[in-house]
Amino acid sequence: MSKILEAPLSLKADVWTHFGFKAKEGNQGIDKTNAICKHCQASIRYTGNTTNLRSHLQRHHADKLASPQPKKTRDPTQTTLDNTTSKLPSNSVRAQKITESVVHYICKGLCPYSVVENTGFRFMINTLDPRYVIPTRSYMTDKAVPRIYDKVKDDVKSALSSAPQVALTCDGWTSRATEAFVTITCHYVDEEWELMSHVLQTRAMHESHTGSNIAELLKAALEEWDLVSKDPAIVTDNAANMSVAAELAGMLHFRCFAHTLNLASQRALKLPAVARLLGRVRQISTFFKRSTTASHVLRQKQKLLELPEHKLITDVVTRWNSAHDMLERFLEQQPAVSAALLSNELRKTEKEVCTLCESDVTSAEEIVDAMKPMKITTLVMSKESSPTLSAVAPLHAQLIQDFQESSCTLGKLNVDLW
Repeated sequence: MSKILEAPLSLKADVWTHFGFKAKEGNQGIDKTNAICKHCQASIRYTGNTTNLRSHLQRHHADKLASPQPKKTRDPTQTTLDNTTSKLPSNSVRAQKITESVVHYICKGLCPYSVVENTGFRFMINTLDPRYVIPTRSYMTDKAVPRIYDKVKDDVKSALSSAPQVALTCDGWTSRATEAFVTITCHYVDEEWELMSHVLQTRAMHESHTGSNIAELLKAALEEWDLVSKDPAIVTDNAANMSVAAELAGMLHFRCFAHTLNLASQRALKLPAVARLLGRVRQISTFFKRSTTASHVLRQKQKLLELPEHKLITDVVTRWNSAHDMLERFLEQQPAVSAALLSNELRKTEKEVCTLCESDVTSAEEIVDAMKPMKITTLVMSKESSPTLSAVAPLHAQLIQDFQESSCTLGKLNVDLW
């Protein structure tokens, strides 16, 4: 009787405890064509599944099939799933490092504390390290973030102490929840001659925004950050309360150049003739923005006239340069706009919207030319990550020269600007 060989380890079904294989002729491996029963030496056809083998055991060796089989013993050194998912202690170096990273993510990304309860965020952290236990929202609010804040504050105070001179910027703003805040930022040149900036504080201000109240807030900030002895200068917008606050706090005061440009430009745009023209262009751009039919006709005319397929721009009240952009884009697309408004598709339904006359187009061109130096200056200031006072003088001089050399017929506009 030929010897029955054990089934390979890759065959893991329980029936292989009762079956094996014969060796091929010349001992050239295992013959898997037929499985051999260890109890009766019967040869059972094997086709890759164990259905035939189980049927044989049930018919002929039911007692063997019912008896419990010895379980395989596990190697005690083998790593198990339980071992890999044991939770990290909160005081372990790894857990503290991850918690610090989460706090950094919340602070740098200006995320709400509730992000630690977000399903997607928790899934991501669990994927990165299943052993880490995400801290609760209250832990982040009461302990983790305040601890990091104290550390960063000490580092900033240390850096400010080595600066011989500092300058401050201060501005008040209102959140979407209609809560009033005042933000103070500090700027200085470090030992490596690098311009550094730090937001010192953003504090809620429930009191009236009078100059005296803002002055008290500035004095308290100077005391808190040990800046009184450095006699800092301060830059604010042109609001009267900010000027009073700087005077009461005894600080050298500079008005924001970009804000001054904005006020001058806004004043020019309020001239009756200019405001009336902007209103007509705004009506046209709004019409094309809201009407899908008009937008489709405009695109057709742009292709026909070989103009750039740009959308019309509608200005924003708080950004004067958006009015310049609106006029500039309208002039670019004026042939296509006129053709679209005169088309049968739009003329039948929108009789109140009409294109500009020749004199209006000429006025729009003059306004764009007159406002161009202001637009360029604003862009230059915007490109500077930290614009300094040294940029103001040459820009101001260039503006005056441009307006003096301008041959624009809107003389009143130039007078109102300067």
